[in-house]
Amino acid sequence: MKRKLTMFFAALGMSVLGSGVTAQSVNVTLSGGNPSGLWSLLGAGVDRAVKASDPRGVVTYQATGGGFANIALLQANRTDLGLAHDAEIKLALEGAEPFRGPVENLQAIGYMYNWAPMHFFLRKSIADEYGIDSLDDLASSGASIRVGNNNAGNVTANITSFMLDAAGFDEETIRANGGTMVRGGSAQQADLMADGRIDMVTNGIFVGHSSFLSVDRNTEVVVLQVPQDVIDQTNERFGTTPFEIPAGSYSNQPEAVQTLALGALLITSDALDEESGYTIAKDIVENMDEVRSVHSSMKELTPELLVSQTTLPFHPGAQRAYTELGLLE
Repeated sequence: MKRKLTMFFAALGMSVLGSGVTAQSVNVTLSGGNPSGLWSLLGAGVDRAVKASDPRGVVTYQATGGGFANIALLQANRTDLGLAHDAEIKLALEGAEPFRGPVENLQAIGYMYNWAPMHFFLRKSIADEYGIDSLDDLASSGASIRVGNNNAGNVTANITSFMLDAAGFDEETIRANGGTMVRGGSAQQADLMADGRIDMVTNGIFVGHSSFLSVDRNTEVVVLQVPQDVIDQTNERFGTTPFEIPAGSYSNQPEAVQTLALGALLITSDALDEESGYTIAKDIVENMDEVRSVHSSMKELTPELLVSQTTLPFHPGAQRAYTELGLLE
């Protein structure tokens, strides 16, 4: 009997020891954007994906100023994960504004989406009066246009200014034609348009986003085409990709509109341990419906899209997970 008890407790000890040496549960912080935006929902989705495999796993969402801020936090090892646009990452790697030098410690977990196209809505009355249907018509039209642009520090503001400059409609030309540039986020621009305080809304978010539907519903607008040379120049500068807004996406848009789109990556730094990176990547793939379910715009997320990013090297743990799952060689 004594021998049996000894064997029992020995086996129990082995079990406890075994549980002690298994991989620890994930416990990381993910830095996103504002508390009510899509990135906060993505943070919740990643947390749910991790918990679906291990109820003890925790991905804590931290609201920040957005991608630029998240890259800076990762550079300083003050967060574990972050969301950032591919355009923001490209600027960080180059050490371009707002960075003081190249950021060299970033690694990828994967692409979350690549379908946030740049939209340029113009009041239909102005478009009809001056025959404007493309960005390159703006400067030559001579029309006085109050242009809405995102807040400074948001990468879509940088991209908007670059695209307008490339089309010959820079701020100097806007002012010379009697117009002005007005700063505001997506919801602010929608309100400014409805109140008659701006004539043009510009932003890079999903087709059918609530702010765009508000603009379309409350003001008669057209969606401007983007010339191919402007698309090419912007893609070269910011790492964005060509995109077609399907015909009929908005009220006065009978034809497809050619533009370009931003994507967002889930990124980390070389400070994240390999096992955590492995677990997070594996859990996202195996429980992807948890991420897809956070918003209708995320239904197109696939494992293939997740691994399609080429902006950064994959985190070693993510690389191992994707290789084991047959997504990478």
